[in-house]
Amino acid sequence: MPRWVLHLDLDSFFASAEQLTRPTLRGRPVLVGGLGPRGIVAGASGEAKECGARSAMPMGQARRLCPHAVALPPRTALYRVLSERFFGVVRAWAPVLEQIAYDETFAEPEALADAGADDVRAFAERLRAEVRAVTGLAVSVGAGSGKQVAKIGSGLAKPDGVHVVAQGGERALLDPLPVRALWGIGPVAETTLHRSGVDTVAKLAALDLADVTSLLGTAVGTGLHRLARGIDDRPLVERGEAKQVSAETTFDADLSDLGAVRTAVAELAEGAHRRLLASHRAARTVSVKIRSSSFGTTSRAETHAVATTDLATLTDTAQRLAVAALPDAGVRLVGVSFSGLTTAVQEALFPETPTTPAPAPEVAPLPEPEPEPRREWRTGDDVAHPEHGHGWVQGAGHGRVTVRFETASSGPGRAITYAADDPALTRADPAESLG
Repeated sequence: MPRWVLHLDLDSFFASAEQLTRPTLRGRPVLVGGLGPRGIVAGASGEAKECGARSAMPMGQARRLCPHAVALPPRTALYRVLSERFFGVVRAWAPVLEQIAYDETFAEPEALADAGADDVRAFAERLRAEVRAVTGLAVSVGAGSGKQVAKIGSGLAKPDGVHVVAQGGERALLDPLPVRALWGIGPVAETTLHRSGVDTVAKLAALDLADVTSLLGTAVGTGLHRLARGIDDRPLVERGEAKQVSAETTFDADLSDLGAVRTAVAELAEGAHRRLLASHRAARTVSVKIRSSSFGTTSRAETHAVATTDLATLTDTAQRLAVAALPDAGVRLVGVSFSGLTTAVQEALFPETPTTPAPAPEVAPLPEPEPEPRREWRTGDDVAHPEHGHGWVQGAGHGRVTVRFETASSGPGRAITYAADDPALTRADPAESLG
């Protein structure tokens, strides 16, 4: 009985979500990510990709390649809603999924058991149409006998298409590809294979298994040799619960004093705490990561006797760990994570007697940069107005803010400039931009 695995990937998800909910941006290059000098691109629209911009690229480089692009900060609340809608549709068609990311999943629909390639294509097209109807977003679908071929197929289907690899057609697809295209081959394995003259999947498949395992090891080599020959019987595995919740940030300017670090840690702990509560779990272990301006990274962790959801306790622990991990130079990045997660929240049998905290160690002050003026609004913020409804900030500064009022269902909207402290303007939930 032929097996059919689908790989579904929402096209340019983050940027497409911005274009969906902000109609003025449709057809224009859009970059989503950090806007500061150290920002990284999280997502680029198709129009931005045509300029050479891509995910994981420094934002400054992407903006130089695509100077007319609109750069926006991520809106996680919006992406979460759209992701939930996407997975709700797909799960109705295929109950067992292997979720890869917010916007990407494998599926093995029972309805496709023993189906032919034409039936698979028709099924995928109907599924694509429903995803668009429910989310407003385009999805590309690859289909094949296993996860490897299905994922390659979805890449060939982009943008907004379907690519079905017929049963028995796996080698024709795989053979000409570079070995790096195979799942599990990274830079080290690629270099090892290239030194032996193996630069395509076909050459890897032609090797004896003993030769492959001598190069890459038994466990890795055996699996890759099977994939190279088009054999992929790996089952779909439902994604388990996350083992930790975390938050981290890279600062536009290095933090230069203890107070600023403690404040940053508290803000990050609060963000991780929200995710902890949303998961309906408690944490025993608090971890902190500090990266200096010279890129040295130090981590500290502390495990409590009982799991807790108390924000004050978690924050106090994180701040103490951060102080212990402070570098001699400025602080470039701070991360806070909670792990040892459990649904059982225990109370201590004998609450600890409050003690006076030990004084923080002396930390030599670093040169303090000039403070930047605080801006009430920033580009990309979601705004609500009692008369004009939902909008987003196109620009702000010098005591003024320009808001474009539009949602996914409104079409391009009108831009109006206000005083930055106008009481009629309030912050809005990004998900409300779906209309």
